[in-house]
Parts: sequence; structure tokens; C-alpha cells
Amino acid sequence: MWQETKHGLYKQFNFENFKEAWAFMTKVAELAEEFQHHPRWENEWSVVQIWLITHEGRKKITDKDHQMADAIDALISRKTAYITAETKPTPGEVKIFSDGGSRGNPGPSASGFVILDLEDNILVDKGVYLGITTNNQAEYMALKLALEECLKMGIVEAQVYLDSLLVVNQIKGIFKVKNRDLWPIHDAIKQLAQQFKKITFSHVPREFNKLADAAVNRALDQQLGILPESTEVVQ
Repeated sequence: MWQETKHGLYKQFNFENFKEAWAFMTKVAELAEEFQHHPRWENEWSVVQIWLITHEGRKKITDKDHQMADAIDALISRKTAYITAETKPTPGEVKIFSDGGSRGNPGPSASGFVILDLEDNILVDKGVYLGITTNNQAEYMALKLALEECLKMGIVEAQVYLDSLLVVNQIKGIFKVKNRDLWPIHDAIKQLAQQFKKITFSHVPREFNKLADAAVNRALDQQLGILPESTEVVQ
């Protein structure tokens, strides 16, 4: 559903991979030429975000924007070549990238995670606004949400990647969890992990966790009504 924001009519589109996302953008570019109405958009791998606003209307949302939005939605509903119409079976093993961030620490916080198959096709890309909390709590919540999503999908083998070395070492039992506020969610994650046939937890540098980081920022930006590049998240 398109949302009216102060930056224009907004919608996020998720695809299986970059190839599908790029094909979609190509089709939207053709529409933009046809309508003579060009969107502001951002693309990160399989995710495309679009803002529509009428510049000659003093940067207001007008009927022209809604008409363009309807035309873009029609591309999706027609299931053109860049959309996979068939439902793919749930893979036996997946990769999970999770992240959490707080603007203020404590401050407005969000958790994000992506679940990919072993060929790096995105199965789930989700960001969740948490309210006022800390960075560590957001990191833990992201991991919990990701594991719950996998089990809901029937996935029992996972390679989990986080850019928080602290969380990785605490989940592995290398470090003790000294913050009592984290004890309940730490225990919940350990119980969830026991339901997997095989699961590993690995630390990755932040530059290899960009998809989950983007999910965090999208959730925060949508809640706070600001553009993605306007602020940074404490990691």
C-alpha cells in the first residue's frame, strides 16, 4: 500500500534478487517517460523504494502521483517477466543476517533481518520498530524475530550472521550476559535455537550486513518520517 509522507507518495517493493529488482525499475522508467513524471527512488540489491511527488505543485502529492502509483501497481499485478509467479518450496537451509540499532542508545530503536536461501535469493526482508530501547536490546530482538520467522516457515537449518561480536559471543556462551534486562530474551533465543536441527552463529563486519542494517533504517525512517540518509543509527 502506498503511504502519504512529507516526502511524497511512498512504497517499498521487495524482489527475489537484484535482477528482478532492476527489471522492475526498467519498467517503471518506461512508465515515467510515458507519464512524464519521474520518481525519486532507491535500490539496494532486491529492494526498491519509490517516492512520488509533483514538483510543479510546490512539492505536493497530487492526482498525477496517484495515477503513476496505480500504473506501477499494475505492473506488479500483471506478473510480468521480472516477477516470479510460482511459489518456491521452502529451502532446507538458509542464511540469516540480523541487526539492531538505536538512535540515542537508548532512543528510538528498530530490529531488522533478512533470510536468504543458499543462492542468496531473499526470502524475507523485515524491519520492526521497537520504540525506545537500547542498541543491545534491538540486536537481541532482531535475532529472536529472525529465528521465530524461520521456525514459522518450517526451516530447521540456518547459518546466522551478526555484526555484534558481543551478541555472538554471548549466544555461544563465550561471554556472560551481565545485563539482567537481556537475560529473558537471551534465554528465549537459546530455546529457539534448540528447535533447529543445525544452527551456527558467526560474526561479520558491518559492511557485510548491509541488508539487515537497511531494514533497521527503513523501519526507523518510516516511523520517524525522515529520509534514509538523514541520520545514522548507533551500532
